[in-house]
Amino acid sequence: MTLSPAARTALRVVMILGLAVVYVPLLVVLINSVNADKTFGWPPTDLTGRWWAHALDNPGARQAVWTSVKAGVGATAAAMVLGTMAAFAVARYRFFGRETVSLVVVLPIALPGIVTGIALSNAFQVVLEPLGIGLGLFTVIVGHATFCVVTIYNNVLARLRRTGTTLEEASADLGADTFQTFWYVTLPNLRSALLAGGLLSFALSFDEIIVTTFTAGPGSQTLPIWIFDNLFRPNQAPVVNVLAAALIVLSIIPIYLAQRLSSASPGGRPPGTPVSG
Repeated sequence: MTLSPAARTALRVVMILGLAVVYVPLLVVLINSVNADKTFGWPPTDLTGRWWAHALDNPGARQAVWTSVKAGVGATAAAMVLGTMAAFAVARYRFFGRETVSLVVVLPIALPGIVTGIALSNAFQVVLEPLGIGLGLFTVIVGHATFCVVTIYNNVLARLRRTGTTLEEASADLGADTFQTFWYVTLPNLRSALLAGGLLSFALSFDEIIVTTFTAGPGSQTLPIWIFDNLFRPNQAPVVNVLAAALIVLSIIPIYLAQRLSSASPGGRPPGTPVSG
């Protein structure tokens, strides 16, 4: 389809406006994290790094960051195992209800977070509380894993369908057992997909707030929850801006790396890279 110069110009303007709506507020947060004015007067009259020092000295903020890291790592590890197993089952085997399994695995990320949070909270009260297990870091990890598993599942399933079974069959024909085939053939082909899915899962977990609100207990306050609780406290406003800025940066890095890894070929080379030899 060929567009007129006026139509192309209009599309560019709409695109720029759309990106501005998303990224200008983030840019304001980043600037306010070094704004010397405690009331965040605009435009900033001076820049300072003391708010970052205050954030590093805040024990509540440090604990919230550490809790988010533990929750993200735990949820990503659980999602790696469950998502990879589900992807192998759907991609490599034919069985009754296979499409239903795929729908059930993907569904949690499509559900509203508040629905998932309420459902998990009720389930934990019914199942775990009689066993003496209350809300805490464990329940946060379980809650985050319900939607993190989707990113692993989708990445691994796409890679398995792209690579097919030819290399695995050739490995078996050459005498390799199941474990050797998986370790030397299948896993190297999945490595970049697993890394990309893991990075996305960690990013999703690190900044999740709705499900965490229903599954966190005493001593398991994550960074987004801490920011929300302190958002309207004037003495904590500079620290909140710093942590929000740090959260933006920490979210961009894994998403960028995941995008780079997802665009790699099954063998780990970017598309179009010539093969020597």
